[in-house]
Amino acid sequence: MKSAIFDLDGTLADTLADLSDAVNHGLRVLGCPEHDYETYRYFVGNGARKLCERALPEDRKEETGRLLDMFREYYNAHLLDKTALYDGISAMLARLSENGVILAVATNKPQDAARELVSVLLPDTEFAAVLGGCEERPKKPDPAVIREITDALPSCDKIFMIGDSNVDIMTAKNSGLVSVGCTWGFRGREELENAGADFIAETPADIADFILGE
Repeated sequence: MKSAIFDLDGTLADTLADLSDAVNHGLRVLGCPEHDYETYRYFVGNGARKLCERALPEDRKEETGRLLDMFREYYNAHLLDKTALYDGISAMLARLSENGVILAVATNKPQDAARELVSVLLPDTEFAAVLGGCEERPKKPDPAVIREITDALPSCDKIFMIGDSNVDIMTAKNSGLVSVGCTWGFRGREELENAGADFIAETPADIADFILGE
């Protein structure tokens, strides 16, 4: 038996526009400079608090908590305005599921938002777990979230961690999982290669081919 644990942002869904809009809203309220869409590719990945901290000017970092509160309020009301699955994701997940692969999601996105996105975007896909960022556990690349998922799974011969950034590859390494990098996400091939991904997928179909062929 095999299991595939997926990152969410930049892996299953393109969430960057809604994330950047939410942070820029808070920055406007605080009177801070906003950032363009491309800049946010390198701000995301380590949770909402770190995203807000990175977006603030160096001399305003003490306002991270205020920005985080505004981000959460705005994002929770607009998290599906522009967000959509990447092409081929639904078919890839269906193929894995049909072949007996257990599916799960492990993301640093706040857990309530992650579960809402998954339920709306993938209503017909069965996930054994959808775990996001919360105060009770450290964020990826710490392996805590992976342990929580794998402890609840049946015994698996191989477990794969799929994501678009070095955070996901490091999470896989810290957890003893096979790492799969996705080039269509926020960071790109070079970061995945430098992080030492075991396999790099150019399309969602490549993920299914690799997992089912292992």
